[in-house]
Formats: sequence, structure tokens, C-alpha cells
Amino acid sequence: MKVEEIKELSVSEIAERIETETAALQQLELNHATSPLENPMQIRHTRRNIARLKTILSQKQQTEK
Repeated sequence: MKVEEIKELSVSEIAERIETETAALQQLELNHATSPLENPMQIRHTRRNIARLKTILSQKQQTEK
């Protein structure tokens, strides 16, 4: 997900995406622990996506204050 796409979302939508991505990350890590993933880079991309979402969420919350 690109930064421009994230900035268009509302605060509640971003929080919902964070929950979804966190659940996906946990599932990827669990699957990777039991058997190697075809593309282990998915874990890194998901982690970075969560970080982007959290960064933009905090920026939006700061501007609302």
C-alpha cells in the first residue's frame, strides 16, 4: 500500500487496516515457523506496511489536535 493511498483513508479506516495487517503478519509468522514460506519477504513487506500505517495515523491524530 502506498503512502498516497493511506493518506486518503480516514483515521478509523487506518486503524482497521492496522488490525488487519497485524493479524496477517501473525499468520505469516506462524506459517513460516511451521514450514518455510515461498516468499519470506512477505513478512518484511507486511511489517513495513504496518509501520507506514501507524506513522500516518499518528500524523493525522497530531493534526486533529
